[in-house]
Amino acid sequence: MKTVAALLISVLLASCASTPPMPPAASLFHDELFSPPSAPIAPDAALAISPAMRSYLAVKSFSRLRPVDRRRQLIDALYRGDLKLEYDAATTRTAAQAFEARSGNCLALVMMTAAFAKELGLTVQYQAVIGDETWDRADDLYISIGHVNLLLEDNVPQSAFVFAQLPLVVDFLPPNDSRAQRTRTITERTVVAMYLNNRAVESLTQGQVDDAYWWAREALRSDPDLLGAYVTLGVVYRTRHHAEFSEQALRRVADREPDNVLAMSNRILALRDLGRTTEADGLAQRLAALDPHPPFSYFHEGMAALHAGRVQDARRLFAKEVARAPYHHEFEYWLAVSYMELNDADRATVHLTRAMEVSTTRKDHDLYAGKLDRLKALRSAQ
Repeated sequence: MKTVAALLISVLLASCASTPPMPPAASLFHDELFSPPSAPIAPDAALAISPAMRSYLAVKSFSRLRPVDRRRQLIDALYRGDLKLEYDAATTRTAAQAFEARSGNCLALVMMTAAFAKELGLTVQYQAVIGDETWDRADDLYISIGHVNLLLEDNVPQSAFVFAQLPLVVDFLPPNDSRAQRTRTITERTVVAMYLNNRAVESLTQGQVDDAYWWAREALRSDPDLLGAYVTLGVVYRTRHHAEFSEQALRRVADREPDNVLAMSNRILALRDLGRTTEADGLAQRLAALDPHPPFSYFHEGMAALHAGRVQDARRLFAKEVARAPYHHEFEYWLAVSYMELNDADRATVHLTRAMEVSTTRKDHDLYAGKLDRLKALRSAQ
């Protein structure tokens, strides 16, 4: 990762609620370095329910008096019935925006479902899934993506609906191993901060650095314990060539979690910018011991092997990335490419199909679908 001078940022990472609170984040803010945001930033909008959402509930007539599980009725209506909302990771929308667009990423769908559930009087509990992080990238920006789900309970008398008293887990992504899934309860304040931090990351990937600063700033104001927002703020400062402020923000994470590899990776880059080479080298050695094969490392080695004409080595390395990140479309695609180079169209088709199936945006899905159609046409012509 260091060889490509990548910026590493974190999405949806929350600190444990049992640890001491972080110091106030205000001392890390330098508003004078950034232009005002291009649009107002309203944290309250994240979970606000819209008139259209209320109208939808009124039409569906969710009643407390009928012997049904209103939680399952809500989920069936949103994701299996007339709406059939789709997963799309392109942008983190508010609850109202996800409903209007009929799509959203994991966090947007969680917030939208929670907004509906709260309007119905259901009890909502948010959970961060531990150890279920995935990775994505935008050019040289590498993004760690955590995962959130929620529990729903119905506050009806137990004598009337005993089945509704058992918590219902609502999850929008398949866990890597559901048997080993561990969760941590998080507050609604943290969920809002996660939304704000996601928007900061998305602004960064679009080159909107000023907006990214204000989103990250608001995330830390909403929840100073959201460690991922400090990493995002550090990346924002380094992008604007303020390495000293970047290092300060990242040190906050190091003080709380000395072995946090996301903060450590970025801090190494900031320290090198500052000329603190000895300190950076020491951290780099520690990082290598903690994470000898960081995300995308096999992928980069595979790309180098492919460009050098070592196709078998490339296939093996891409397969290793797929094995440890089975839901990442880019790894599946390049594994398919390596099989095509080896004249194995059958396996290429399998992995290209998989790339299409696990893609997280409509744009990527359509891209792989087009490539798959061309591959099938080529095979038919042979």
